[in-house]
Amino acid sequence: QVQLVESGGGLVQAGGSRRLSCAASGRTSSSYAMGWFRQAPGKEREYVASCSSSGDRTNYADSVKGRFTISRDNAKTTLYLQMDSLKPEDTAVYFCAARPVNRYGASFIYTDSRYYDYWGQGTQVTVSS
Repeated sequence: QVQLVESGGGLVQAGGSRRLSCAASGRTSSSYAMGWFRQAPGKEREYVASCSSSGDRTNYADSVKGRFTISRDNAKTTLYLQMDSLKPEDTAVYFCAARPVNRYGASFIYTDSRYYDYWGQGTQVTVSS
């Protein structure tokens, strides 16, 4: 089992940047595909970005493509989300998620939240106009 803790949220002005981190602890010797999701008030949780366990593949929701960058440091067992050119509509609680994969799944990425087994508690990002 792995525990995920997000950090880096806060208040930022529109057009600004923020970097979120997701620190993994526990059974980090296993390999995990990871992703970021977000949930705005009154809305369903939505996909933001994902990264394969090997780090060689990434994918983004159309709404954040070109503005957000997902990356991971496997040595530090940390996942990042660099958010640039932030918009008020990016305001949400951001969650990181992990799915264990075997060696054959090292390049797999997952965009559906139902495929993820572990979730962090979330970090609030508020973008003011």
